[in-house]
Amino acid sequence: MSLGTIAQTQLTEFTPGVAANGVNYALPQTRLRIDVTAMKVVYTPGEYANYAERYLHIISAGQAASTQWSVTRLNVYQEGVPDTSKVFTVKMKDKTVAPMVQLTNSGILVAVNTTTEVDTPGFPSTRTTNHRLDARQYLTAEILSATSVAKRAELTAQEILDIRESKNAIKRGQVESMPQDGASLKIVLDELDMQERALTQLFVGYSDTTVTYKSYTILPTEDIEKDVLFRFSRKLGFVDADDLAGDPYYLTLKDLHTVVIPDQKELLKKKIAGLVYNMPSMAKLTISTMQGNLYEQELPFAQFGTLDVLSATLFNKGANTRLTLHPATGGILHLEQ
Repeated sequence: MSLGTIAQTQLTEFTPGVAANGVNYALPQTRLRIDVTAMKVVYTPGEYANYAERYLHIISAGQAASTQWSVTRLNVYQEGVPDTSKVFTVKMKDKTVAPMVQLTNSGILVAVNTTTEVDTPGFPSTRTTNHRLDARQYLTAEILSATSVAKRAELTAQEILDIRESKNAIKRGQVESMPQDGASLKIVLDELDMQERALTQLFVGYSDTTVTYKSYTILPTEDIEKDVLFRFSRKLGFVDADDLAGDPYYLTLKDLHTVVIPDQKELLKKKIAGLVYNMPSMAKLTISTMQGNLYEQELPFAQFGTLDVLSATLFNKGANTRLTLHPATGGILHLEQ
């Protein structure tokens, strides 16, 4: 491989992979992907909620239906997007060894003379968990024939207390027909637990939960100062970024200038004779609300850094140089000889 690399700075359509004179590849810009997990809890009060304290001494039974949203997790990922101003061709020559070059599907160089796995985090689907149990199947004939809600509540509460007594008697071995083995005992107790929970829901109600996800992508080109990433309402969940019904979640990004940027004129004069890669600069990412910071981390970004070149001699015939680049930043992960 001759690493007298050709820089293609013109903004033309980029065709990655093997070309007539070598291998075309791109270096990445770093894009942020923020995945937000939220949970919706829908509470439905019990039919006998008004009688929970009287018959079961439960004082926390809700009386009204409600819907409550909350943000439960923020995951931050970095992704590589081909930078059309950083497209190069690795030229092949007869006197050199043709390299094994690995590109991503979008043509970003990630490995030379070796292979690496490029992880792309998946995006989970919304899921709902229903917690309502069918209490009707456990209602006795006496309960069903009662003519008032108060009477049905009283009889149901008595049934719950009877179930509790039965469970305690079984656990103490005080019943005439004890289950023959441990497995049978568990089946009986599990069934009694189910009956108790189902009937108790008639007093305390139940909550169904829905976990949902939103993903936001940002390709920064400069510092960002408290831009609204999204808005979120405890009653409505995710809302539009300009909808004041939701509280703002802010994104702040500050380039820390950890890489010295060369003078542009000097950079243009510099002859490219090797493998071009990125030297990313660190930037501080903060995600916050009006109550404070939720996420704070220093991350590398390709577009805030500069280019550098690995000498062509590292890849001459007889050399066994193996190179791995970060798919999101284009920086060196591993360099072995």
